[in-house]
Amino acid sequence: MTTKTIAITGATGQFGAIALDLLKAKQANVIALVRSPEKISGVAARKFDYSKTEGQVEALQGVDTLILVSSNEIGQRFVQHNNVIKSAKKAGVKHIIYTSLLGATNGNTVKSLAGEHVETEAALKTSDITYTILRNGWYTENYTASIPAALANNAFYGSAKNGKISSVLRAELAEAAVNVALSEGHENQTYELAGSTSWTLADLAAEISKQTGKEIPYVDIPAADYASALVQAGLDEGFAGLIAQWDVDASNGALFSEDKTLEKLLDRPTAGLDVAVKQALSH
Repeated sequence: MTTKTIAITGATGQFGAIALDLLKAKQANVIALVRSPEKISGVAARKFDYSKTEGQVEALQGVDTLILVSSNEIGQRFVQHNNVIKSAKKAGVKHIIYTSLLGATNGNTVKSLAGEHVETEAALKTSDITYTILRNGWYTENYTASIPAALANNAFYGSAKNGKISSVLRAELAEAAVNVALSEGHENQTYELAGSTSWTLADLAAEISKQTGKEIPYVDIPAADYASALVQAGLDEGFAGLIAQWDVDASNGALFSEDKTLEKLLDRPTAGLDVAVKQALSH
């Protein structure tokens, strides 16, 4: 077992909380970096905010490896990540593992998200800190979260046409990050992390139908109509537009990859769509 001290940002978030639990289970020497340390039990917790540089260097003291989970504040991410990288440098952190975006630097990616990840990757590479960039594929949960609405509407609506999606369960990507943190040989590497299998929204609708016994077709609609429907369902206009655009990106292949690096990091294939749908239906 490694003796290095591993810290993780956003440790109460969806991704960070899973990674923290895995590190605890492996009895790693771990520090949770969170806005509200009182919400953490069982491990050391330090107050940490991506946006507030004061206190960051102190919170990172004694950390060997930092898992920098990307912020969820689109538009603020690069500034926040850069704050953390600079503070990590001052604190003497030896290795940063960063959760980026699948295909971040290739032309066909999710453009609304890629820019800030590319900037962060560049900042890491010029920081003189050893890095590992994990270009995480799309979370399967981004789509299975729509299952309740599909069941209510008797159809799964979207704008991804027949675009193939090589998605991964959040827990699998968190496990990969933990495995990288606990092992050697990942210095200054960039990994594209995609699911072992790919699927379309029609495949997802078919799997929902199979598991529920209810006929749920996939209905492809123009992105503008999809965004309007999301607004009617209660989403704010800006976010609804982003979700619809992500479907358009998917239709153009932005969420597809045949890279099998993730299988190597997990030492197994990733879960299929059947597992993801079953999980979503059991919640």
